Amino acid sequence: MGILTWILFGLVAGVIAKFLMPGRDPGGFIITIVLGILGAMVGGFIGTKLGFGDVSGFNVPSMALAVGGAIVLLLIYRMVRRG
Repeated sequence: MGILTWILFGLVAGVIAKFLMPGRDPGGFIITIVLGILGAMVGGFIGTKLGFGDVSGFNVPSMALAVGGAIVLLLIYRMVRRG
């Protein structure tokens, strides 16, 4: 996937993760994209290690892994920001 596809994919994954975990989070559009992109990488890594597959394109299994990774990162982000 190209860089623009990763940004769009990260935005979608980040928005879905924030929708599934509503709350007051500092940060806006850029943080959402970053969490989504990093979530896709984390989800792909974990999915590959556990045998679920990887983030290989703009499809439903890849999006599920990316959203799962973004949710994990969002939980970590919230814990760090609370102190």
